[in-house]
Amino acid sequence: MKIAIIGQQDFGKAVLEAFLARGDTVGAVFCAPEKEGAKPDPLRTAAQEKGLKVLQLPNLKGPEALQAMRDCNADIGIMAYVLQFAPQEFVNIPKHGTIQYHPSLLPKYRGPSSINWPISLGEKKTGLTIFRPNDGLDEGPVVLQKETEIGENDTIGTVYFDRLFPMGVKAMLEAADLVVAGKHKEVVQDESQATYEGWFRANESKINFHGHVSRVHDLIRAADPAPGAWTTLNGKKVQLFGSKKHLVRTFGAVKGKVGEITEITDASMRITCQGGQIEVAKVKGEETKKISPAEWAKGAGVAVGTILGS
Repeated sequence: MKIAIIGQQDFGKAVLEAFLARGDTVGAVFCAPEKEGAKPDPLRTAAQEKGLKVLQLPNLKGPEALQAMRDCNADIGIMAYVLQFAPQEFVNIPKHGTIQYHPSLLPKYRGPSSINWPISLGEKKTGLTIFRPNDGLDEGPVVLQKETEIGENDTIGTVYFDRLFPMGVKAMLEAADLVVAGKHKEVVQDESQATYEGWFRANESKINFHGHVSRVHDLIRAADPAPGAWTTLNGKKVQLFGSKKHLVRTFGAVKGKVGEITEITDASMRITCQGGQIEVAKVKGEETKKISPAEWAKGAGVAVGTILGS
């Protein structure tokens, strides 16, 4: 089949390479313009290295974008990690329309941080959706879905890179084949089950050790490796990674005050929360990279008994 790729970054590159590897033709690659000083977009550089037509347009709404899509004469449009708004006049140009990837089980977790939020809220499963883009945000009919479990100590890194990324590449191929062959079924999303969440950034990643240990654990996992869950010490930000939780089972078994560091080793550091303790494997101060708790504590002058959150 002949496709048009609309996307960016490593996921867009992987999807492009997967279609090319099986012999499909790429009419054009649409990438968002890179911001000044940003790293080169992996999709753009890969497409240019392969001699493909690359368009970096300020938006996909203007006549230039519409004409470029018409000139592709594509069988189907493939949206692989797209942050630009793509209007219906654009996505409906390919012979079989366009399909888009979203890393959640729509209609739940619409929005830009759809992997972080289910982890932070303690969900036990998530997944991906291939859907028909419309003028709403992640609201179009579903073509294909795949599920994956969220393990007790999974992070956004493990859920995405180990599962949703490779699963998503394969799902894009599968969905494209179904649509072009006319064998797919489109299911309208159930709006009564829909949720939308905005960006999961620094403000959403602040740790409250007075919250339950399970919530703290889920928050750290949802921000690992980025944006990095954080607390403070003497007014400076301290980020925590590699979380495990230890629940308290009996009255009086809680060790230390809320927010207190009760143990520091090369391998981990324990901090008291409501209902138990968090054990973290790596710490990052404002002036350091991710380092062992013992190394961080030595440099920061921290000892057992220090209370975080100050």
